[in-house]
Amino acid sequence: MIEDRFGASAPWSLGVEEELMILDGETLALLPSVYELLEAAPPDLPGELKTELFASVVEATTGICTDAVEAAEVLRTLRRAAAEAAGRLGLRIAAAGSHPFSPPAEQEIAGEERYRTFVEYAGISARRQGVSGLHVHVGMPDGETCYRVLEALLPWLPVVLALSANSPYLDGAETGMLSVRAEVLATLPRSGAPPVFGSYEGWVAFVERLRDSGLQLMDDYRSFWWDVRPHPMYGTLEIRMPDQPTSLARTVGLADLLQRLCRALAGADRAPVDAARRGDYAQNRWAAARFGYGAELIHPDGDRLVPVPELLEELLELVGPVEGLDRACEANRQLEVGRQGGLGAVCADVAERTLVW
Repeated sequence: MIEDRFGASAPWSLGVEEELMILDGETLALLPSVYELLEAAPPDLPGELKTELFASVVEATTGICTDAVEAAEVLRTLRRAAAEAAGRLGLRIAAAGSHPFSPPAEQEIAGEERYRTFVEYAGISARRQGVSGLHVHVGMPDGETCYRVLEALLPWLPVVLALSANSPYLDGAETGMLSVRAEVLATLPRSGAPPVFGSYEGWVAFVERLRDSGLQLMDDYRSFWWDVRPHPMYGTLEIRMPDQPTSLARTVGLADLLQRLCRALAGADRAPVDAARRGDYAQNRWAAARFGYGAELIHPDGDRLVPVPELLEELLELVGPVEGLDRACEANRQLEVGRQGGLGAVCADVAERTLVW
């Protein structure tokens, strides 16, 4: 059986991971300088700065927080520390779902063996993953609650994607998607929505069966790149759906929304899971990535199309008011800036707004 730490931290505790791009200070192109940046960063941070798949990205992680207010303070400190370390090296940091013009497939892979193994296995689908996401961990009291919340949360995740959409450009061009990151992630093996397992024990049995089958790159459940997954090692439900926000306020707002939503759904009556609704999810995921806040999505009840603003209001009725979620996704601002000033202007605007508290 998979060892877990469910209940080791307080239920509904919060952890947040941001993926920040490292840019040349003058050209604003991606630079593979994560190890130099980590060396220049202070050692006594409240969270952690560490490597990601690409050497042009630094990950900022909070550790266990009580709520979004505490997480905001940690993330502010981490962004500032990364920016100051970058500045000493003639670099800048920027938070967004994708870089507007640096080709993802040409970026240098970080030096850890696990990243090299992943790229060897996944090939070009791994090399295209030059996109950045926000991951939110919510502490769960036990595995079965974790699985029950996963199923209840899943139909609402396209709304979260629509709110977070922040990657309209890739490889120097408008993509026609407000979240091209969602499209890029879908090329990975074992991505998108998880199958219906029926219970936490069913999820465990599935993971162990694939692990024992000898499937390459299947050491444990972290080799499933689903939009949401149990994370027994941390005792959390890990929500991987959002694009990386530029605005720290939006990061905090999304984390707050997801923490409160998990808590509310845990106390709700459990409806039977219809496996056919995964088809609704696939449609909604695409529509949210394509149109962002302007999307119309199949309601989680499955019986009608509803604009994202109405679905957001329904969520806020359930969890209460949430600050930081402006009624437009950040991808629209990128497109406005890019159409007026070009892709360099997009990078400059994103880098500047990354450090606005």
